[in-house]
Amino acid sequence: MRKQFGIKDIAKQLGLSVSTVSRALRDAHDVSQETRKKVLTLTDKLKFKRNSNAAALASGSTKNIGVILPFITNYYFSTVISGIQEEAYEQGYTAIIYITNDDVERERKLLESISATNIDGLLISISSNSSINDHFQNLIDEGLPIVFFDRVPHDITASKVMQSDYDGAYLATKHLLNQGYNRIAHIAGPKELTFTQERLRGYIAALKDHKIDPEETHIIFSGFDQIHGLHDTEKLLELSNSPNAIFAVNDRKAVGAIQAIKNAGIKVGKQIGVIGFTNDPISTVIEPNLTTVEEPAFEIGRQSCKLLIRHIKNEDFETQELLLPCKLILRESALNYNVE
Repeated sequence: MRKQFGIKDIAKQLGLSVSTVSRALRDAHDVSQETRKKVLTLTDKLKFKRNSNAAALASGSTKNIGVILPFITNYYFSTVISGIQEEAYEQGYTAIIYITNDDVERERKLLESISATNIDGLLISISSNSSINDHFQNLIDEGLPIVFFDRVPHDITASKVMQSDYDGAYLATKHLLNQGYNRIAHIAGPKELTFTQERLRGYIAALKDHKIDPEETHIIFSGFDQIHGLHDTEKLLELSNSPNAIFAVNDRKAVGAIQAIKNAGIKVGKQIGVIGFTNDPISTVIEPNLTTVEEPAFEIGRQSCKLLIRHIKNEDFETQELLLPCKLILRESALNYNVE
């Protein structure tokens, strides 16, 4: 029968304490890379396999992280998940996905049940109407490491990872202005969300830098779906000072805007420009193809997961806010204004 090696055997051969070997195997921050390398080299040589249940009990670590999302069906969040899973796998963690369906009550109940389950930390993108933060703060106060990403709360001290929504919105609006569009509307997301406010701020800043005062009737807050974009645009087209360009908070709303413009018999791009935010694959399917701002979704997932694992391994690691850059993608929906 093949001899079974345990942590005590590893420690004895290397002249280390059992606790040092245990900490090295779970990549604790207080173990040097040299010591960890020695431990891993020997465990590989001996084909040592840890008892994961016993290891979790001994270390207090499950190697599981929870991921709370409003949706899983759209392009952006599915790409974020890919980034999270890639980083988690590389670091020996398993990502457990929870979906709120963008409902704050479901989010609250989910967090209440999660607090007693076997996870080492949480990645959270909050629901649209999540204006009360007690359910987040309670978990933070209990010592559970949490990193917020994309949709983040205003007034909670925690690590956060986002794309630079302000810069992306500024780029989008500036592009429309440079193409000759001068009455630019913004169909925004729910007013309570941080990134809604940041994209609104970038839009307004670009207008003011071009000596244009934003018009209150040209800013509409609503949901994120294609139908919201269609209805918002129908309202804008009814105005006496209707816009000649629309900046949408995301690509789905931009596609709805294009549909409403076409339904009204207006030429997209030449008479009314449209620009979105995400670079969803649908942007190359809709006609004309949608100009948009590309979000670094995969990298947001990867960086969020990496940051969370640093908090898990070192409870004294300071909170950080990471802003990742966006990129303007030029297509036909916002070019050649008034060219016949």
